[in-house]
Amino acid sequence: MSELTRLSAADIAAKVAAGEVSALEVAQAHLDRIAAVDGQVHAFLHVDADGALAAARAVDERRATGAVLSPLAGVPLAMKDVVVTQGLPTTAGSKILEGWRPPYDATITRRVKDAGIVLLGKTNMDEFAMGSSTENSAYGPSHNPWDLSRIPGGSSGGSSAAVAAFEAPLAIGTDTGGSVRQPAAVTGIVGHKPTYGAVSRYGLIAFSSSLDQAGPFGRTVLDAALLHEVIAGHDPADSTSIAGPVAPVVAAARDGACGDLSGVRIGVVRELGGEGYQPGVLASFEAAVETLRGLGAEIREVSCPHFGYALAAYYLIAPSECSSNLARFDAVRYGLRAGDDGVNSLEDVMSLTRQAGFGPEVKRRIIIGTYALSSGYYEAYYGQAQKVRTLIARDFAAAFERVDVLVSPSSPFVAFGIGERIADPMAMYVNDLCTLPASLAGTPAISVPCGLSEGLPVGLQVMAPALRDERCYRVGAAFEAAVEPTLASIPELVR
Repeated sequence: MSELTRLSAADIAAKVAAGEVSALEVAQAHLDRIAAVDGQVHAFLHVDADGALAAARAVDERRATGAVLSPLAGVPLAMKDVVVTQGLPTTAGSKILEGWRPPYDATITRRVKDAGIVLLGKTNMDEFAMGSSTENSAYGPSHNPWDLSRIPGGSSGGSSAAVAAFEAPLAIGTDTGGSVRQPAAVTGIVGHKPTYGAVSRYGLIAFSSSLDQAGPFGRTVLDAALLHEVIAGHDPADSTSIAGPVAPVVAAARDGACGDLSGVRIGVVRELGGEGYQPGVLASFEAAVETLRGLGAEIREVSCPHFGYALAAYYLIAPSECSSNLARFDAVRYGLRAGDDGVNSLEDVMSLTRQAGFGPEVKRRIIIGTYALSSGYYEAYYGQAQKVRTLIARDFAAAFERVDVLVSPSSPFVAFGIGERIADPMAMYVNDLCTLPASLAGTPAISVPCGLSEGLPVGLQVMAPALRDERCYRVGAAFEAAVEPTLASIPELVR
């Protein structure tokens, strides 16, 4: 493996800015790494080598003129295939969009390009972001670099696998119920879900509009913070975008790296642990809490009694919104068109296209959501779930009157085997037990590596009040500075 692919995003950017290495060399090193290992990892659905090299040359040309480069100029990035990219295939992991090349860029894509970040390609994902393992991709599963027989999490498993396998130092994922934090946890990297509305959803192929939020992956907390500052900020093209300043996440990460958490009140959520959690995960989490205590933090136990209802509420709200959002895939405007033989009616073509184009998990959620929204059942299901969502938000508000941040495991389990849970939806859904409350409440949360169980990574989740993302980064960076990086133990296969 090239030494360039081992560097953090911050170190790459500094070397490019100083002229110690060219952006072109960095891009080529990562493309070579992808060529060497992605046949086994399957993190990418599309690699844009020509585009990446052209973007890198542009960075080098700007540096040669003496122009001041942005903080991440010349750093490669992997983009989840749910984010629209002009001229590049964007499938959302689904056959129904196979071959679609959008005529425009998502706001995230534009901001990444404007910052001089080098887009390597599009990463694999559960179809329309519906899943926790990347096994629901129409293009086959991604593999966890720690153990290729195991899942890399989902739905952003391709992005997490790319970073963990040193194919990219940075990646973009999306988090609807935990799809940044859970993959980060099981692949031993950092992943942050920003406050809902802090990052534009314009050009993000919608799954659940009140929950979807894009966020950064990195191998360090600082790297994630640097990418967060690039993609965050108000966007008039997104009606849910927050009109306010971007949280000072980079400053918080640098401050946290000093390792002092004196005066920080940290709440351990009673309901996110115990029976059903793997013993090794709980042991790593408890050790992490003691590390935080040793850094000067005040540790308190906090009860959030309605968190136990998050799973049921989420699996009514998200499918309901998906059944509405996915109605746009009608075989008329773009994407797959099946059964158009001149005999079938438009209704038949639409039905045949959706039958052929959507996978089993997407169909399952559309059916659940359509039923929950149907006449006579709306208030009993969707309406009640929204009330539970309010109670969960109130639990957070009450907790944050007593503490500055909350902590829990990021996932109850380490990475499980590919195929192990695919036939049991409930066994799959419980992977998100720890991450769902913050998604439902719209609050920020980060996952940072906190050790190993059975030789596989465990994640520590840090949750903060809405618009206080910097608290996640400060605590995460302090913890990171105090422990040995788990990535040092990654198997030789992906070194």
